[in-house]
Amino acid sequence: MGIIVINNNCFDKYEKQLVDEFNTYKTPFFIIHNKSDICKLDESLKVKLEEQYKTTVIEYSNFKPNNELLIKTIKDIAPEASKQHPSIIGDLLKPDDVVMLICPIDSEAPVGRMILPQVQLIRDILDNYCTSIVIQPEQVKTFLNNTKIKPKLVITDSQIFKEADKLIPSDILLTSFSTVLARSKGDFNEYIKGTPHIDNLKENDRVLILESCSHHVSCEDIARHKLPVWLKKHTGKNLYCDIVSGLSNIERPINDYSIVIQCGGCMITKKQLINRLLPAINAGIPVTNYGLTIAYMHGIFERAVAPFKK
Repeated sequence: MGIIVINNNCFDKYEKQLVDEFNTYKTPFFIIHNKSDICKLDESLKVKLEEQYKTTVIEYSNFKPNNELLIKTIKDIAPEASKQHPSIIGDLLKPDDVVMLICPIDSEAPVGRMILPQVQLIRDILDNYCTSIVIQPEQVKTFLNNTKIKPKLVITDSQIFKEADKLIPSDILLTSFSTVLARSKGDFNEYIKGTPHIDNLKENDRVLILESCSHHVSCEDIARHKLPVWLKKHTGKNLYCDIVSGLSNIERPINDYSIVIQCGGCMITKKQLINRLLPAINAGIPVTNYGLTIAYMHGIFERAVAPFKK
């Protein structure tokens, strides 16, 4: 949600630009008239703004704060989605199901801890009263043979999707962390529709790779090394890949790009991720996701999305 802070009863072009931006991204907002101990809010302005923008205008002063009114207004304006924490894969599971998480420990794995998507999935599995098996790729074959346990679902790191496809029997559902997050956070239908456009890339096309975190980069970095190499190999074309980290500005016009590839988005909210992709979607540019892109290029796209097809 957004909060526009004004004072001295001044609501000018900059505030109007903010309103236009909030409306573009369907972001609810309200207006605070601050410094009301110096200059009271003009009642006619309050009525005009509330009628014109269908929002709430409150009076406030940092020296004489009415925090109860401020908190109540935030609660009233905040969308219901911000107050909910839906399960990531709970709709795919029932209590006591077993979920295997394949987590390779390579040069990109942080020392002494798991990465956020892995932690989020472990917690989600526990919240649904299921069992999580966390394992490295080298252990999968021995584990399945020795224990005879058949997981309900296997979730792998996208970078070893092709290897995992060979390791996991075809009668066991297989997907990736990035694909799971694509459904949970992104516009999954747009991703499904946009992914096959990889085959339409032409010589010297430009690809935008959006990486929502700003982690330390290694020589095996997926955005800067692996994805560009795989894309060029799959298409047989010379491609220019621009990588934008965090929520930094995209310097080129969005129409310069032939496709946009977004990471899973574990470090940002669903709203931020959807807003990030909105300019591309509005411009008719195909959008996809790391995991779906990798699955498609490795010929296992249908298997990767199968767990989510009703």
